[in-house]
Amino acid sequence: MRQHRGLTESTLDAYQRVLLGFVEKLGEDPGQYTAEALRTFVFERARPHGIYRAKSIVVAIRALLRFLGATGQCSPGMEHAIPGFASWQISSVPRFLVPDDVKRVIDSCGDDATGRRDRAVLLLLARLGLRASEVAGLVFADLDWENGRIAICGKGRRQEWLPLPSEVGVAIQRYLEQSRPLLPAAQVFTTVLAPLRPLTRASVTHIVRSALRRAGINAPINGAHVLRHSAATAMLRQGASLASVGAVLRHRSPRTTAHYAKVDFGLLSEIAQPWPEVSSC
Repeated sequence: MRQHRGLTESTLDAYQRVLLGFVEKLGEDPGQYTAEALRTFVFERARPHGIYRAKSIVVAIRALLRFLGATGQCSPGMEHAIPGFASWQISSVPRFLVPDDVKRVIDSCGDDATGRRDRAVLLLLARLGLRASEVAGLVFADLDWENGRIAICGKGRRQEWLPLPSEVGVAIQRYLEQSRPLLPAAQVFTTVLAPLRPLTRASVTHIVRSALRRAGINAPINGAHVLRHSAATAMLRQGASLASVGAVLRHRSPRTTAHYAKVDFGLLSEIAQPWPEVSSC
């Protein structure tokens, strides 16, 4: 998956957690796997979770079964024994924070070493809409100070350049000059207390959750992705086009960006289709 599909380490970690439980439950002999056992495991594993987590479980197990079938370790096509979970694209409303709440979250950071690091992390999430894994994976070579831009390695290990807002750049510079330990690591963000090590995706999520608690905000999503949604919503309400928002968030499909048009009825006209044989209103 790493070499031929280009999956990120965070995605591989998520797959591994599912597949370890899968092998523990069904055994290490793929030749003994049956369609009934596969479906039973998926339903039991997905039952406590929401639709998106359930779909990720299916994706992980199907990927393993395709590999096992291609290498002759189980019957080809076993992945088709696992049904998909029904979901409808852009059927829900984006969950986000209003700008005042985002400001409170960012302002909750103190002026000590931890606070300066957390402020830089939160600004990357809230102003550029980065994912937690993208912030954790940021390395010094990604910062182009001379041209005021930042390289982001996103899904599929695609690297794209985004402009670095001055507010974000100043926060990162303050952290690097005043707070970052002298740790010989390529990653920009690290722990500030021993044991010293680069931040992980889970660490970035913890930073967001701690800031939400300090700010006294009951967020619709208790994690880093709420700031990504908030960034997209803020850009749209400030007059940015759907195409511009999609470029910043690095969406592969315009349909993904269209999800955010629901926060403004005026923007819905950009994606709404006229009802057949009825004049447009």
